[in-house]
Amino acid sequence: MAYGRGVSTPAARPSSGTSDPAATPGRPGSAPVGARTGTPTGTPTGVAPGLGVLPRTPLDHLPLPLDGAFVDRAEHRRAEPDLVRTLRSQPTTRVLLVHRGRLALGGPGVADGVALLDPAELGDVDPATDEDPARWLFLGEDDGTAYLALVLPEDADAEEVDIEGVDASEPFAVLARDHAWSGLRDLVGAVPAPVAGLATEAVALAAWHANHPRCPRCGGRTTVEKGGWTRRCVAQGVELYPRTDPAVIMTVVHGEGSDERLLLGHAAHWPERRFSTLAGYVEPGESLENAVRREVAEEAGVVVGDVAYRGSQPWPFPASLMLGFSARALTTELHVDGVELTDARWFTRAELAEAVRSREVLLPGRSSIARALLEDWFGASLADG
Repeated sequence: MAYGRGVSTPAARPSSGTSDPAATPGRPGSAPVGARTGTPTGTPTGVAPGLGVLPRTPLDHLPLPLDGAFVDRAEHRRAEPDLVRTLRSQPTTRVLLVHRGRLALGGPGVADGVALLDPAELGDVDPATDEDPARWLFLGEDDGTAYLALVLPEDADAEEVDIEGVDASEPFAVLARDHAWSGLRDLVGAVPAPVAGLATEAVALAAWHANHPRCPRCGGRTTVEKGGWTRRCVAQGVELYPRTDPAVIMTVVHGEGSDERLLLGHAAHWPERRFSTLAGYVEPGESLENAVRREVAEEAGVVVGDVAYRGSQPWPFPASLMLGFSARALTTELHVDGVELTDARWFTRAELAEAVRSREVLLPGRSSIARALLEDWFGASLADG
């Protein structure tokens, strides 16, 4: 529910599990400061730990379209000869259209959902496009229905014609112009979970092909195999797989009960008054827990001790996996880096509710795990800004 006049702030939510003793300096039997299971190297001696314990249970509500796979990806079928051609000939197959990271809709608006086309509706698509298999991606199957994605060329919606007066994008131009399109973020809550999962998969895989057409070792040409799930270097024979960039995102808290506070930051490139949880990419040779500690220290100057995993979310913009954590701060003085963050603030639940109500703070959108983490800590839904 949304919070407004006459609605009280929820009490602090009870936590489950126990805090990691190694993350609290000075406790008997704790690991040495700087040990991998404890607080990061550089934790000031004698710093009082944040009170309370972190929740250890998974997040109850991860946002669609990004909360799991509901369709069998059928890896065992990817190497079948002429798989895409075979599936295109079957009336039970359904096809999603992808164009520049967007999905074709089943009607004029987002409420009409993602278009799931019968292959017969694509009869005007030249069969020669099968020679460019990166256009066709095998997504999986469910209950007798196979799912494909057709990736339209970048210029499919171009108005221009070539020097001979022919629209070079045909027949893709027709598909681009005959459909309304939407990004994944706008589809949150408008499509059922299985379709949302397929849409996320299609966008992510299409982005990989668009961004990695050549071999990263030699720069040579690659061919597409296994229904769009691998590319092979023609010169070296090396098989290349889709890559995902792990990133950590975290609620950082200090205190307990009604005095417990949450750390939110404002990124330099965000609109004014937009605040969210801190996040950052995992560096080579780094554990997820220490990535949380490093990012918070670098961006806000806060030392973090105990860290607990909460859930994950694919974020294909273009190829991230967001790994959600809760973290307990050992210090509270803020020193923003001025590069990634230009502002950071601590909020109690009451302060955050009032800041949102007065529009002093605008929250992240509901398509992001950031919103799920934030509202999980808050204990209820918050109004959209």
